Order: sequence, then structure tokens, then C-alpha cells
Amino acid sequence: MSAPDLRARVESVLKARTDGPVSVAAVTPLTGGACQENFRVEVELAGEPTVFALRSDARTALPGSIRRAAEHAVIEAAVSVGVPTPRARWLTADLVRPGAHAYFLDWLDGEAIGARVTCHPRVAEARAALPEQLGAALAAVHRVTPGTHPALPVDREPFHTDADPARAALRFARGMLDRLPRPRPACELALRWLDAHRPKRGPTTLVHADFRTGNFMVTSQGLAGVLDWEFAHWGDPMEDIGWLCVRDWRFGCVDRPAGGLCDRRTFARAYEAAGGAAVDPDRVHWWEVCGNLRWGAAAAFQGLRFAEGEDDFELLAIPRRAAEMEYEALRLIELGPPSRRGQG
Repeated sequence: MSAPDLRARVESVLKARTDGPVSVAAVTPLTGGACQENFRVEVELAGEPTVFALRSDARTALPGSIRRAAEHAVIEAAVSVGVPTPRARWLTADLVRPGAHAYFLDWLDGEAIGARVTCHPRVAEARAALPEQLGAALAAVHRVTPGTHPALPVDREPFHTDADPARAALRFARGMLDRLPRPRPACELALRWLDAHRPKRGPTTLVHADFRTGNFMVTSQGLAGVLDWEFAHWGDPMEDIGWLCVRDWRFGCVDRPAGGLCDRRTFARAYEAAGGAAVDPDRVHWWEVCGNLRWGAAAAFQGLRFAEGEDDFELLAIPRRAAEMEYEALRLIELGPPSRRGQG
């Protein structure tokens, strides 16, 4: 679809969904987004300059991701329990392409690039506030449960409401590894260890599943909003904490395990103080090993996407990270859970 045609279609949708005059100045494609196509929409609504993000289903989706209609519902649920995240506006069909859902999202300005959030002096003051703010945000995410939001459309294979979250995570990892063109012995070893040390099932909540540095917006005041809900599912809330601690999301600040921002205990205290469940360090350790396995397999999978015809050279660079994640998973396995180290 040409740029003028898309701009005209966006203007038509906004005129139908809002009151007063509408004039769309620009619809600009944004880079990034493996599960969706993103656009910046500059518009005047009733004479007021406004900016939205427009998120549409991409032609293909990553394994484990949800489509935009489900993502819209997840964001509405998150907003309803107080998660700081941009508000999802109008859900439409066939706007960007036939059969694709899309929705408008309030635009957030700020910094999201991981290396800047963790290291740049310009955000030092904001960075100091982030552990407490992120702990509160994640505690709010986990207030969404199958009991409070039974119709939330995130129930899917293998992350069903009644599934054991650890078993589901291992089934998902097994599926990704099976799609790779050659075996990865370190991943297989980690998967075997995880299966042998599965934690007992705990409470089931909404899991963001990509809650990490690089997926939230930061301003001079700290956290502006949590982003990127496309992997949300029902699961173990400790999964989100383990994922935040995956080594790659520290962006060089490896001495600050929780997202390159603070140590694990500091984040756990912030999460619990905001009403989150008591953090079990051994359970988080299991999910951190699982997270490194998941990202290692996913990084290797990016090369397969390029080989299958996706024209993005970043997909050739990312697979090199797989070995780093495999090493970290094996290091954590050798280290053992905190209770065995007298740190539980």
C-alpha cells in the first residue's frame, strides 16, 4: 500500500472513531518489531496536534507471540489494574493490509535503548528510581489473573490456563530447538537440567514474558511506561523476574543482575513492597536459567528466519549471541540455586 493511501485510510478510521475534524499529517514506518508493523501517526484531532503509534499484525509472527487483537485486550487489562503503559485506543481490521488487525496506541517520548538506560549519565537520576518503579509495575501486571480476567485472549498452546507453567515453558523451548537446522548440545543439556529440576507449581497470573530493559520507556522522572506485550501469557509470575535477570538484558552492566539496574534482592524487595508475591530465589534461579535457554534458542532462530527469506541483516547478527546465552545457562546450572549456596 502506498504512503498516501495508508494516510487516507488512517484518516478515514480516525474520523469514524473520534468527534470533530481530523487531519493526518504523516504516517511514518518505524524500524523494529518482529511480530508487528509499527507506524508513527501525526494527526490533528479537533485542532489539537496529537501523535499515536499504530501497530499492525505483520505478515509473519514469532513463535509464542499473540496477534494485535489479543495484545489490545492485554493492554486494556494492564491499564485497568494500574500498570504504567501507553493506553491502547481504537482496534481496527484491514487497515494496513487485508486480514490484519491494527490498533492505535498513545505515543510515549523518552529513552528505551537498553545501553543508554543502563549506562548513560544523562539518565543516571532516573535510573536510580527504576528498581522501585519497575517492581511496582510488575506487581501490578501480576494482579491480572484468570480469576480477575477470565476472558483475556492469551490462552494458547502451550501456555494454557490450566497448564503447569514450567512444563509449558519447556515444551515451548523444545519446539524452538526442534525447528533449528542443527543440534545445539548446550541447549539440550540446559533443557535436561531444567526438566529434572522443575519447581512445584505456584499461582498463575498474567506474565508479560518480555519484561526487560529495552522494553520500557524512561524519562528524566524514571519509568514512563512498559512496552511490548506481544508474548504475554498465563504463567508463573517468577518467570518475569527471571527474564529481567537474563544476562543479555544488562547491556554491559553485568554486576547489576536485575536488568543492569540493581541486584536481585533489591528488585525483589521493591516487587514485594508493591504487593507482589513473596519472591522465591530458587524459583527465580530456575526461570533465569530457562530465560537464558529461551533467548539462546530464539537468537539462533533469527538466523533461520533470514534463511527462510526475511530480508533483515540484523537477523544474521543476532544468532551470534546464542553461544553467550548457552554459556550463561551452563554457568548458572553449575553455580546452583541460592539455597544451596546459603543465599536463599
